[in-house]
Amino acid sequence: MALHFNVSKIARGLLALFCTLACTLSCAVAYAEPVQTVQTVEQADAALLQVKAARAAVESEFADSEKVCYAKFFVNNCLDKAKELRRVRLAELRATEIDANYFKRKNAVEVRDRELEERAQRDAAEEAANAKNPPKPRPNPADRAAPVPLRKLPAQRAAEHEARVQKQAAEDAAKAGERAKNVEEAKARQAESLERQKRVAEKAAERAARQARRAADAAAKEAAAAEKAKQKALQK
Repeated sequence: MALHFNVSKIARGLLALFCTLACTLSCAVAYAEPVQTVQTVEQADAALLQVKAARAAVESEFADSEKVCYAKFFVNNCLDKAKELRRVRLAELRATEIDANYFKRKNAVEVRDRELEERAQRDAAEEAANAKNPPKPRPNPADRAAPVPLRKLPAQRAAEHEARVQKQAAEDAAKAGERAKNVEEAKARQAESLERQKRVAEKAAERAARQARRAADAAAKEAAAAEKAKQKALQK
């Protein structure tokens, strides 16, 4: 009876394993769709969005498969199958993602190369046009002939003379004022110098007087001392 029970249990486990394998193969076939070649940037962007959504779905299905496997008899085998299926699906999605990103990079390089080529063609065409029809040189104002001065009227000459006279008078007045200012400043400096010399002389005289007084006091003290010594000598 126990042997029969074990055989039945093993049979049910094998049946569950075969069902899991069949589901794995069918799901793998469903995800193994051929990668469509991207032709436009819009298609590449759409493919990347699809890859993002499909990757999230694969991860969600793998999480559900793990829960199912833990409830089965052959847990490790079931988990290995689920991991292999997840790896296959993610590899396919990665291939699509690589193809879309490669197309976008290639397209960006091609657009940049076309822009550079168009710019080079425009520059070459402009240089050829300039070489064929060079622009006319602009006239130099210095090369123009000086206009012949018109003969001045007597009133104009008189007005100009008066203006020159007034200008000269103003300049002379300004120079005279400057000279007067310089003279005043020189007098002030001279007076300040005399005052400074006077103060120096007064201080020197005061020092000489103090030295003379000190010398006289010293001489008087010496004379008094000598007289005092003389008186003592006479008293003896």
